[in-house]
Amino acid sequence: MPLSRVRTTAAVALVVAAAAGCGDAGGLKGAGATPTAVSPARLWPELTPASSPAFEIGEVTTEVVKGVEVPGDDIRRVDLVAVVRAEIESNPDDYEGAKAPYRETARRMADCGPSGGDASRCPVLTPYFRDLSGDGHEDLTLGFQLLPDKLTAIRVYTVQKHRLVRVMSYDDAVSGVELAGRSVIIRAPSEVAGYEYRLQWTWDAQANAMLLTHDEMLRTGSRQHSPKPSATSSANASSASGR
Repeated sequence: MPLSRVRTTAAVALVVAAAAGCGDAGGLKGAGATPTAVSPARLWPELTPASSPAFEIGEVTTEVVKGVEVPGDDIRRVDLVAVVRAEIESNPDDYEGAKAPYRETARRMADCGPSGGDASRCPVLTPYFRDLSGDGHEDLTLGFQLLPDKLTAIRVYTVQKHRLVRVMSYDDAVSGVELAGRSVIIRAPSEVAGYEYRLQWTWDAQANAMLLTHDEMLRTGSRQHSPKPSATSSANASSASGR
């Protein structure tokens, strides 16, 4: 707002307040002049604008889950254990072998399902169903533990052309996950005491996927220190969000 308009508005407010009487608690009062807005300063205008990214951030990650059926196109009838096992099979370097980072996850999958052993050891977490894509049908938000690193894999799936499609994928040391509208919000600990990361993925119809729309560091208040994410978590966060 131009400064002259601000001053004029403030003057009118003072006249109205005076006319209403000094003791009138409901009258308008001038708040004083508003500081002049400062426009953004463009730095290094001589630089040639980039036409392609220098690093792969992973803005759009969609993939058909092979070998997993969707009975009647009802995502609630999908075999969740089969979904996780399909991902393990497609990423053997991460799950198979004594040196694989998530080898314990693969081992504990034997505890999942009706014929499994100790169900409390199954790394697959409780699923959540909500229409995130806005097509009138529920989508699946699924999490499973990445062990022994104590990370959490967050995935979102939808049904397209009778196939299960993964439309979001993110791994990190997670302190909280929320669903809000068409967004998935993930909170992760920061190495800076008293702060945490807040990342938000939101459905985008043009990309036909969940896109990372917000990546910010927020103050948490009275917390004295934050758990330090593992090296694997930090590397994954950098590749997924650029932070």
